[in-house]
Amino acid sequence: MATQVLANWAVGLKYASIPQEVTQAAVRSFYNWVGCTVGGSAHPATTIARTALARFSGPPTSRLLGSDGSVDVDAMHAALFNGIASHVHDYDDTHLDTIIHPTGPVAAALLAMAEARDQPCSGPDFITALVAGIEAECKVGKAVWPDHYDVGWHITSTTGSIGAAVAVSKLLSLNASQTAHAIGVAATQVTGLREMFGSHTKSFHPGRAAQNGLLAALLAAEGYTSSEQALEAKRGWANVASTINNLDAEIASLGPAGRWEIAQNAFKPFPCGIVVHPIIDGCVGIHAEMKKQGIAAAQIEEVHADVHPLVLELTGKKTPKDGLEAKFSVYHGATIGLLFGKGTPAQYEDAVVNDASVVALRSLIKATADPSLRADECRLTVKVKGQSAPIVKHVDHAVGSLEVPMTDALLTEKFVDQCIPVLGEKRTETASAWCWGLEKQADVRRIKDVL
Repeated sequence: MATQVLANWAVGLKYASIPQEVTQAAVRSFYNWVGCTVGGSAHPATTIARTALARFSGPPTSRLLGSDGSVDVDAMHAALFNGIASHVHDYDDTHLDTIIHPTGPVAAALLAMAEARDQPCSGPDFITALVAGIEAECKVGKAVWPDHYDVGWHITSTTGSIGAAVAVSKLLSLNASQTAHAIGVAATQVTGLREMFGSHTKSFHPGRAAQNGLLAALLAAEGYTSSEQALEAKRGWANVASTINNLDAEIASLGPAGRWEIAQNAFKPFPCGIVVHPIIDGCVGIHAEMKKQGIAAAQIEEVHADVHPLVLELTGKKTPKDGLEAKFSVYHGATIGLLFGKGTPAQYEDAVVNDASVVALRSLIKATADPSLRADECRLTVKVKGQSAPIVKHVDHAVGSLEVPMTDALLTEKFVDQCIPVLGEKRTETASAWCWGLEKQADVRRIKDVL
């Protein structure tokens, strides 16, 4: 019954019943997503996809965020391209219990569809659909975590199509039967292998999930059918995608019955795999201490990091060849923290990854797995020439975790840093204010006025 229970819940969800902290979490998630999408709009993964598919677009209805010349394309391609752009810097939000990046697939599909319709979409209606989609994907993700991820699926996209389908179904006011069929059409389109991490195809995953979910809802709206037990059946999504699942319990805990998953969303201060964040955070702190003591990076003899085992499993690339691979290198993360005292998309440019000083310092870094550490914790020891005592740093909880969350001010700084190079200062300021005011917008389609 999980498929139908999810569909019934989504259809019955009302804006007035959503707690204020959940509404605010949705606004923050959308705000962060817009900044990441604009920031990734000129990345080769995004532009290559646009070039390759340009001649196959339908009538333009939906905005490519951050695109030069305010480009519109059809909704299906807008969902794909904006989904790619939002994830390509690995800077998007993270549901820490599952490491799903939830807003990308859902928001990319939802915004594209909202713009393509001939009727207004208010901020509250958009937020309600966004919450429905994110809750759906995170609940089904929790049901199969970690087995589903461990076997090699990219859980952001395998669940993202389901979340996108639920969100668009909500926007289109589909009934419970139609929504269940949309979930089924989305569930059968399982997309995303972890083998693709470090390549353009990783960011293709959430873009395709957005497109798949949008397609599913549109088909269901016209009467297209699927299995009505698509999630829970013996050969349905949960049992095929994972050998172990807790689907019924997770779906039963939707919304007020359990907890709101969107409220557990964390936002990245650094554009890379989230397990690298404690190391970057710690190394940024050591950089500040070294600067205070007048110690240059060239004086570093050795760096040792004790990290959670998952860090080396996911980000153990010692010699990344480009920026995409560097996002999965704990060694590069430590290096930029020590050398530059920060980690922004600029520190993941190919030229920086292959710079001689970066390569030299990266070679001095050693990492050891320690099962006693949490995933957002690390210990760092830096040996410096001429000093008998090393510099030691323990990061208990990294910035960007739920314990040390990104504030609205930090999210704004991140948004501005990504958007100014694309939009300029004036448009960035306008866009920032508009997105923070999502809840009060009379028509979300007016986003074209600022982006």
